[in-house]
Amino acid sequence: MMKFQILYEDNHILVIEKKPGVLSQGDKSGDPNLVDLIKEYIKVKYNKPGDVYLGLVHRLDRPVGGVMVFAKTSKAMMRLHDQIKARNTTKLYLAVSDKRPQQKEAELTHFLLKNNEQNITSVHKTEVQGSKIAILKYKLLGELDGRFLFEIKLITGRSHQIRVQMAHIGCPLLGDVKYGNPLEKPAYVLALYAYSLTFSHPTLRESMTFRYFPKANGYFSGFESIFPKENIK
Repeated sequence: MMKFQILYEDNHILVIEKKPGVLSQGDKSGDPNLVDLIKEYIKVKYNKPGDVYLGLVHRLDRPVGGVMVFAKTSKAMMRLHDQIKARNTTKLYLAVSDKRPQQKEAELTHFLLKNNEQNITSVHKTEVQGSKIAILKYKLLGELDGRFLFEIKLITGRSHQIRVQMAHIGCPLLGDVKYGNPLEKPAYVLALYAYSLTFSHPTLRESMTFRYFPKANGYFSGFESIFPKENIK
């Protein structure tokens, strides 16, 4: 199975749909990762000798699928990185939990502390040493057979942010072993999908939005009719 699908490509950027279970970049596991796979794709397609430049603009956790953008030049990398740092990009996700939230929609603000040795993030109501502020907005879109579909807008981009913040309010995502909702069906991995990404093209300076919905199976099965038509405000 292909590890990614190309949604858009030009001389400066490459936008893809990452398949769940694929690493964004290499780690100690040595498993295939998108950076190496895309570099090989570029090298073969354009017959490029030597090393190929590819900038990892942002990451998705291994069990998460969805839209990602990569930079093919250092200039594009710098400008896209600046957009993310200034929070001028829009990242939207779909998520499924088997718990109903107290509020149908809300903005969540917490402070997250990453334990790098255990690869676990903890949630704090107030700032603690080493923590980073984490902000997201969620909206409950619908319910089906005891499953609740959320649209989530990521304001900041912290490690495991959506997973840990949703778990903190009593709505752990289906399939999230790490944060309190054991995996029911291993093939479905995790009920979190990055379906929409908006940014300004690094050279054209035009706003671009790419949307790609998860396959209508697994945790998202039956929700296709209520997938968002417009982005969350």
